[in-house]
Amino acid sequence: MGKVIQVQVGEYRPTDYFELNDVTCRRNDYVVLEIDRGSEFGRVISDGPVVGAVKPEDIWGKVLRKATDGDLRQIENSRMKAKDALEVCIRKITERRLDMQIVKAEYTFDSSKIIFFFTAEGRVDFRNLVKDLAQVFRVRIELKQIGVRDKAKIIRGYGVCGREFCCSSYMKDFHTLAIRMAKDQGLPLNPSRISGVCGRIKCCMAYEFVVYKEFARSLPHVGDRIETPEGKGRVVSVNILKRCVSIDVGEGQIVKAIIPKKGQEN
Repeated sequence: MGKVIQVQVGEYRPTDYFELNDVTCRRNDYVVLEIDRGSEFGRVISDGPVVGAVKPEDIWGKVLRKATDGDLRQIENSRMKAKDALEVCIRKITERRLDMQIVKAEYTFDSSKIIFFFTAEGRVDFRNLVKDLAQVFRVRIELKQIGVRDKAKIIRGYGVCGREFCCSSYMKDFHTLAIRMAKDQGLPLNPSRISGVCGRIKCCMAYEFVVYKEFARSLPHVGDRIETPEGKGRVVSVNILKRCVSIDVGEGQIVKAIIPKKGQEN
């Protein structure tokens, strides 16, 4: 097995491992791939050494060549055809009154198949829709149901931080997210504050979670009763990074205390 790199297949499909062999390419270059005896195009995500062992069964195929000018023209032509295919598909969905929303359409490199990405609340019987589309385009049709996070990744956009969505700019896979991540970081559990454009918890909730969890390990929790110079009181708030806790000692009196790290006690 030769050098292995990561390539995003097509424009909206997952990132997978491919064997590079003697092809020279760099990050963000378009390449032509050999997958299941067919050809596809993709964009190089990482041309450096792959971290960790990659098993032979994890490799989807190999890189045939860096995309030539002719290949790039073919890819651009497929993009234009995909826009027309998207409009046709939307019209057919409306005619059949199917409860689904088409997000994007994409031709494979050899134009032998069109992949339609859609979202839906539940399962959709689209067998007749596939027949309609196959009759129009005379190629193989694949309808792929995706989640709302995948939709945000495909459509792209900007978050409240002003930066491009993490999922569509550099993330290769989605993190496992839970509301507890926001709670353990002391963030307000307001859906409008902790949810991304997709409606799910923001991916950035996971970035510092491990650090917050470690810092909070030696801190009291809200509701705990601790001793202070002003007497025993109940913890009402905790600033994890500053290691500062606010304590209600009664009669409306709130005192603040800094909890030293282990080994730094006076």
